[in-house]
Order: sequence, then C-alpha cells, then structure tokens
Amino acid sequence: MVVVVVTASASYLAFGPWGSSAMATFWSLGAAPNVALGLFAAAWAKREGALGEWLVPRWGDFTRGLFGAVALFGLAWAFVRLAAPVGSTREIWLASLYGHLGDPRVLREHGAAITATVVVTALAEEMVWRGMVTELLASRVGSRAAWWWAAVLYAAAYLPSAFVLGGGAGPNPLLVLLALGGGLLWGAMARAFGRLVPGVLSHALFDWAVVMMFPLWGAGRVPWG
Repeated sequence: MVVVVVTASASYLAFGPWGSSAMATFWSLGAAPNVALGLFAAAWAKREGALGEWLVPRWGDFTRGLFGAVALFGLAWAFVRLAAPVGSTREIWLASLYGHLGDPRVLREHGAAITATVVVTALAEEMVWRGMVTELLASRVGSRAAWWWAAVLYAAAYLPSAFVLGGGAGPNPLLVLLALGGGLLWGAMARAFGRLVPGVLSHALFDWAVVMMFPLWGAGRVPWG
C-alpha cells in the first residue's frame, strides 16, 4: 500500500542520520510527507462526499479528545516506567527518540511553529489512517475489522524507526507501540463518534504533551520512585 510505504520512508528519513542533522530537518522530513498524504486523503474524501462528515465539529469534542489524550499518555508513561526506567540499558530508547525531537526548552522557543506542525500533522494522519485507509479497508474486510487493520498498518509503517533508533538495547519499539496504541484508540474514537474531530484533538494534544510539556525523558521528566 502506497500510504504505508510513504509513511515508512518518512519515518526512516526523519529518524535516520538525515533527520538528526538539524531540528528543522527532522520536523520537515517527518511532517511534509504526512501532510502531502493528508491533502490527498482530503481530496479523496471530498470526491466521496465524506470530508464534511469527517470534520464537522460538535459540542464535547474537545473533552473527548482531552480524555483520549490523557488515557494514551498514562499508558505511555506506564510503559516507559516499566520497560525503560531511568538507569536501565533500555533508557537509550528514549534518549535516541528525544535526541531527534529536540530539547523541549529549545522547542518551546519555537512554540507557535511546533504547535502548528503538530496540529496539521495530526489532522493529516487522522484523515489518512482513520479516514481514507479505514474506509478503503472496510470495503474489503468490513467496517468492524477495518479500524483494527488500519491500526496495525499504521504501526507497521513505523517499523523502520525501530531499527534506525535502535542501539545497544536492540531495536527501539517505542514509536511502533505508540502508533499501535494510538491507532487503536483513535480508530475506536472514529468508529464510536462517526467523525474524526475527537481523534484529531486527542492525537494533537497527546503529541503536543509528550513533545512540548511533559516529555517522557530528559528535561522535564520526573524520575519518580
């Protein structure tokens, strides 16, 4: 599937040697292909008459998105505490990941640009994976299974990151597991609410939190226990 290949390529380039050369390079390599896919998905949805239904806002969407983001953050924090605690050899997984994202203190100096990038990329990914890909899969495997398959493919697209971010502790599973968990959550939200807006808000709020405000490693991480 073209979407998987493009997303996997973006993941490889962003988290590989090219993406580590400069913060702007990383964010450009990571965001631009996904935004391009999002534009394609929007055009496809408009042709199919689904775009308005996907993006219509309703009362309570922000609350739903916030609860979803908090739930996913809690799971991510618990996994990090158990699988890559401070001082363990697997802490390199977090160090490698956040080394590419950039120092949160530096990111906050460019807060408006980073926030805009996070929101636009989250919107694009939701239109692609919970929108277009899920709809196309539904025509083959049925709507009940489509969102599960979309989540699995979404996680599979981040498999290259496991190897380019790996180190002495072996392949780095963090982004793959986050994509799987997020894909299942946002897919369930899209199915439950029949729209993408709650999932877009949850996706954007989660990404913004772990990148800007409550990083799971480095400056701002609280080594409790």
